Amino acid sequence: MLPLMLLISILLGLIPLAGIAWIIVSGTITTVDGLFESLIMLSISGIFFLNVFWELRDHGFLGKPKAAPATAKPAPPSEDS
Repeated sequence: MLPLMLLISILLGLIPLAGIAWIIVSGTITTVDGLFESLIMLSISGIFFLNVFWELRDHGFLGKPKAAPATAKPAPPSEDS
């Protein structure tokens, strides 16, 4: 399930980036509509790529490996008289 979800998230993150490339190629990046479309598409891509990052981090592919849960050590007996 994880590889399929990652592939879908990566694909859905790349589609808006292709839209931004199209806006740049067509020359409408300098219009107000082009700028706002680009910002919206960057936000959409960022959300999907953030999902990919979180999934990879949660499964130990990025950053530190998951640490084993710490076991509580019993407290030494107190010497209260």
